[in-house]
Amino acid sequence: MARLVPNSTTDLIAATAAAEAQLDGEDDGFRERLAEVLPILHPLFAQLYGEREDGREALAAVVAAAARSWRARPTDLKQLDARRTQHPDWFLSEKMLGAVCYVDRFAGDLAGLRDQIPYFQELGLTYLHLMPLFASPEGNNDGGYAVSSYREVHPRLGTMAELALLAADLRKAGISLVVDFIFNHTSNEHEWARKAVAGEPGYEDFYLIFPDRTMPDLYEQTVREIFPDDHPGAFVQLPDGRWIWATFYHFQWDLNYANPAVFQAMAEEMLFLANQGVEVLRMDAVAFIWKRLGTACESLPEAHLLLRAFNQVLRLGAPSVLFKSEAIVHPDEVIAYISPEECQLSYNPLQMALGWEALATRDGRLLQKALDERHALPAGTSWVNYVRSHDDIGWTFADEDAAALGIDGYPHRRFLNDFYVGRFDGTFSRGVPFQENPKTGDARVAGTTASLAGVEAGDAGGEDRVILAHSLALSTGGVPLLYLGDEVGQLNDYGYRDDPAHADDSRWVHRPRRDEKAYASRHDLSTVAGRLHSRLTQLIETRRRTPEFAGNALAPFHTPHASVVGYQRIGSARTILVLANVGDSEVLIEPITLSGFAPAATDIVSGAEVRLSSGLMLPAHGFVWLGVEPV
Repeated sequence: MARLVPNSTTDLIAATAAAEAQLDGEDDGFRERLAEVLPILHPLFAQLYGEREDGREALAAVVAAAARSWRARPTDLKQLDARRTQHPDWFLSEKMLGAVCYVDRFAGDLAGLRDQIPYFQELGLTYLHLMPLFASPEGNNDGGYAVSSYREVHPRLGTMAELALLAADLRKAGISLVVDFIFNHTSNEHEWARKAVAGEPGYEDFYLIFPDRTMPDLYEQTVREIFPDDHPGAFVQLPDGRWIWATFYHFQWDLNYANPAVFQAMAEEMLFLANQGVEVLRMDAVAFIWKRLGTACESLPEAHLLLRAFNQVLRLGAPSVLFKSEAIVHPDEVIAYISPEECQLSYNPLQMALGWEALATRDGRLLQKALDERHALPAGTSWVNYVRSHDDIGWTFADEDAAALGIDGYPHRRFLNDFYVGRFDGTFSRGVPFQENPKTGDARVAGTTASLAGVEAGDAGGEDRVILAHSLALSTGGVPLLYLGDEVGQLNDYGYRDDPAHADDSRWVHRPRRDEKAYASRHDLSTVAGRLHSRLTQLIETRRRTPEFAGNALAPFHTPHASVVGYQRIGSARTILVLANVGDSEVLIEPITLSGFAPAATDIVSGAEVRLSSGLMLPAHGFVWLGVEPV
């Protein structure tokens, strides 16, 4: 074995030869891409693994795996690669609309989900994220985030062949398949985990295992506790007395990316999924994937190097596949993962959290500040904007942003938790707490959009808040993402408490099974489901026909009213002015505030003409999308 040497011609020749051995005379553009990718991938590997004796062999093995995968890639996916390479900004379109669901809870299994494709087309979806569906332990498996095999679908959902068939059918319907790539950890039942614990050669350091508490104690001096209800600290003890790193649940064991064999193994799993027709990989827990003693082991520089290296591997073997970052960390760290070289897509947890913050406080200033100062992204990338997800709501705003508005971050987070879990007088919310830490007072919030917004409580403003929240996700750019069921106002499902596998995880309260009655009444305006569905689909259709909503760029627009959030989407022929009132009282936007626009404007949702010279009345929890012309 030999170490990698930066800029070594020998390393490049060895890696190229490894790829050639797999191509067997075929090409389809692979050699051209290899000539572009290898000078990028090699120095990344050198930074990550240059000190290891097995570094050069690992690089050659990864390149060979990409060549082997490309040779096996189905023709229609190679054609997709070619189209997307010609139009790399395809996901920035105003026609993009995402949705997310659990296969079993929405449709029973993969066959049932295929039957729902006509509904997805009716809704206008172009992107469907299926929550973890791989083989995982029975009982509590963190909603599927404890993966026992990346190449097997959980038997109750179907087979990998059925997943590939679903992907093909979705692709024909213009819908890209998105799945989670849980690459920080595996379940303790994964084949790699069993072999590592048994000390099988080649797997000894796939995970971080220590003989006693010496090293765990040193690491835990600087590493934060994520799931205190499950286990203290970042390590759990094995039956033989050793300790293994488990950032999240005790059955989720962190992989050791300091070992290049782990990178190679995960790259091969990623390429396998790409060849099943997966078009976007949600990169789970990206902030945690590299460990170094004396640090928080979050968002270390090597995490970015790993993402860049994985990206280059996909450029070789599946050029059209995108990465979506899941980094629920400080906003400055979230943005660091977003680039064409790392993650082209990213959740926008700041906007999500501050949307709920604004509704609770009836004050849009913190959200406005985030949109003004933290919304911009590099070219060729996009936010995924969402009202809520499968996960909890954590108040991840920047304390320095809050302080600039005279808000003390710690008590403000305590207030928001109390408000959304029903511990604050007069709250409209019916959320539930998740993972409260009695030592720190930290907690997160779970609940469906309708239950959090006041529909469950019968609050008069509940339905308006649901639509207002979605109007922000639909109009701020990027890919808007719906949690399926929210479009018909599904409420919290408290039955999770009676399921032993879910009872200790309150997030199951907002993962209800598909409400057939609600979906059946989605066109009946006398029902909550019908009213919400009608109003939301009208917004979706308006977005689809409004090219100014493409991309991410926002221009600020401020009013004197703390409850009003404003911004502009500037197009070549006109501007869309968005104004949203998060307060409980109507607000008059004075003519002077609107005097920078021509007097005649159009409400692009209703089609009504609006005279700005008379001012504009925004109802409580109301908003407008106005087509305006600057003067």
